[in-house]
Amino acid sequence: MGVITFDLELMSPIPLAKMFKAAILDADNLLPKVLPQAVKSTEVLEGDGGPGTIKLMTFGEGSQYKTAKHKVEALDKENFTYCYSIIEGKVLGTTFEKISYEVKITALPQGGSLLKITSNYFTVGEVDITEEEINAGKEKASAMVKAIEAYLVANPDAY
Repeated sequence: MGVITFDLELMSPIPLAKMFKAAILDADNLLPKVLPQAVKSTEVLEGDGGPGTIKLMTFGEGSQYKTAKHKVEALDKENFTYCYSIIEGKVLGTTFEKISYEVKITALPQGGSLLKITSNYFTVGEVDITEEEINAGKEKASAMVKAIEAYLVANPDAY
């Protein structure tokens, strides 16, 4: 088993606490609103939202996948960090054992926030991921953040 890792940093005009609450704590409710073509729903199968929680995400009509199970690995509301893994679903294919994401949101000195996302792909065997595939993943993460930003700008009293 190998691990392929890549990092992504995204700046946002949205303040730290508001971004964390919307993008992390309420993502299960917000993503189907702002990206219905990508996420239809998220259901908690077990747990209370904290570490160990298992969630079933059902993808929208625009996705090539139907569902994926996520496991919350860590949630630190004081330090604005969140870690979760995709542990089951066709998104893993025969190539990956799991895919883990670590998200850390920090405040920017000029206002707004910085999202640092580390993606770890745990492979079943030797795998080559192309630059194109990495960029596609980064584009999806960026589109998600932009959709959340747009919602928060349009709804300033939300969160």
